[in-house]
Amino acid sequence: MEILEKPAAASPWHAGELALQRSVGVVERMAEIGPRVIRDHLIDQHRAFYPLLPFVVLGAVDPEGRPWASLRAGRPGFLQSPDPQTLQVRLPRDAGDPAERGMNDGDSIGLLGIDPRNRRRNRLNGMLRRSSDQGFEIGVVHSYGNCPQYIQLREPAFSREPGTPSPQPVRVLNSLDDAARALIAAADTFFVASYHRPAAGPMQVDVSHRGGKAGFVRVGDDGVLTVPDFPGNRFFNTLGNLHLNPRAGLVFVDFASGDLLQLSGTVEILLDAPELATFQGAERLWRFTPERIVRRPQALPLRLEFQPDGWSPNALMTGSWEASARR
Repeated sequence: MEILEKPAAASPWHAGELALQRSVGVVERMAEIGPRVIRDHLIDQHRAFYPLLPFVVLGAVDPEGRPWASLRAGRPGFLQSPDPQTLQVRLPRDAGDPAERGMNDGDSIGLLGIDPRNRRRNRLNGMLRRSSDQGFEIGVVHSYGNCPQYIQLREPAFSREPGTPSPQPVRVLNSLDDAARALIAAADTFFVASYHRPAAGPMQVDVSHRGGKAGFVRVGDDGVLTVPDFPGNRFFNTLGNLHLNPRAGLVFVDFASGDLLQLSGTVEILLDAPELATFQGAERLWRFTPERIVRRPQALPLRLEFQPDGWSPNALMTGSWEASARR
């Protein structure tokens, strides 16, 4: 009797992700894991997860090719999955958000659902379908859960009704001012958008979380940000994109005021920087040079209060720039 072999699952990894996986010797392991955990649909667990969230992180690319990361909020239920291939996002247009110019019908988009109360998170990317200025749908291309490492626990509470514009005007900065530097220097969390263009098919956009001790992002005198990259799931979705296309969008949040600082610029990945010998937990570094900077005071209608014992144990095991300099 003829035995038919089951066809091997297609690899979800592109050349940039494979290059980073190869640098730490996990290509074979990821070849096995990837097809099992990266899906082309939302599983029931994630379909039930999204309606619980009061905000979402979005990654988009504007018509000039600049990636932007953003946070948008809504009453729980503003995210719904009517079927495993679709996520509905009920968010009105926001002209002050630089990511909005990359959120039109037919655009590629990245999305991160993250619950700061329990560290759960799910990532997806897909194609945006829009028929209204009051929201859109995402046709899922990739969806997968992420580990809870480096996420600090925070309790969200609305400061005003979602959809109500901020009373403060948007400011476009020519360079990082003192307030922007202070926000970055105090941050224990930020989000990063990246993308690549496959040889065939649409652009793929990703947005992800980065966390560490307060001040884990160093702000240079020249305005360049240096970010330590800590051990994770070895997927290298973000750094893989940056390996192929060194452009990123970052967003820093003042959780006490709702201010957003959004930056778009270029990235250099450093696999063998001298600081790696002295910065505890860092496996590599990357440097970000901002080209566009937007400050949006009170843009997020949420306040996120740090919970007692809210520090991620993984974050507390990492070093600091001060300790690295002493060494």
